[in-house]
Amino acid sequence: MSDTAYNGPMAGLPDPELDRQFYAGVPTRRVVAWVLDLIIILAVGVPIGLFFGLVTLGFGFALFPFILAAVALAYRTATLKSSSATLGMRFTGIEFRRGDGSRFDALTAFLHSAIWTVCFSAIVLQFVSCLAILGTRYRQSISDVILGTTAINRPAD
Repeated sequence: MSDTAYNGPMAGLPDPELDRQFYAGVPTRRVVAWVLDLIIILAVGVPIGLFFGLVTLGFGFALFPFILAAVALAYRTATLKSSSATLGMRFTGIEFRRGDGSRFDALTAFLHSAIWTVCFSAIVLQFVSCLAILGTRYRQSISDVILGTTAINRPAD
């Protein structure tokens, strides 16, 4: 990371102009990671939803979207808490960092996942979040902007 004297809320992160390698290709990698994570969420959530629907003689099918949302929230929180990256993000070589440069703690992982779940449930918010990734200096989604976080290429530790 660079030695710039930036003192803003993102002071612990690499500067996008001076340390471009940390942000190169991140939007594309986020899309690929998103698709991979969605496949994982569906692979876990659909069988649970089907089982719940069958056990309740069909009444549980009405809760299918909520079951998927709960699975997504649990999956993202657990994976972000453990390594600041979902399985899809690990595969694509990116991870989240807080504005001070640290990895996510449990609270940040939960809040980021909760905001992501809300954005995911409304197509307009998901679209705005994608535009934010393309238009913000640190390539931040809505949840990143709110929490002061961003995704970067995983540095060699």
